[in-house]
Amino acid sequence: MRHQVKNKRVGRNMAHLNAMLGNLASSVILYEKVKTTRAKAMAVKPILEKLISMARNKSAAHTLRHADSFLPLKSASAKLVQVLAPRYKEKKSGFLRIIPLGHRVGDAAPLVQIELT
Repeated sequence: MRHQVKNKRVGRNMAHLNAMLGNLASSVILYEKVKTTRAKAMAVKPILEKLISMARNKSAAHTLRHADSFLPLKSASAKLVQVLAPRYKEKKSGFLRIIPLGHRVGDAAPLVQIELT
């Protein structure tokens, strides 16, 4: 049963999952669009929404400290505070968009493009 299970594991243990989601979140922040599988995109979307909401509502130092603990690249957390927070200052939610792209040739995994709006 799934009682009180808050996140999807995507077939990985927690250390691998946290590293993968941090890397994927950094890539989305830096490149603003990334092709990935639907399961990974759905797992990283709430994390990125919360990071962007925090960046636009809290102080820069607080956001940098929190983002640095999750994101492996310092340039991603700097872009989050300096570029994305002012861009989304007026927007309350809906910072990300997931667009289906079809299926991967090798294993028929559903591919999507996750991008910042």
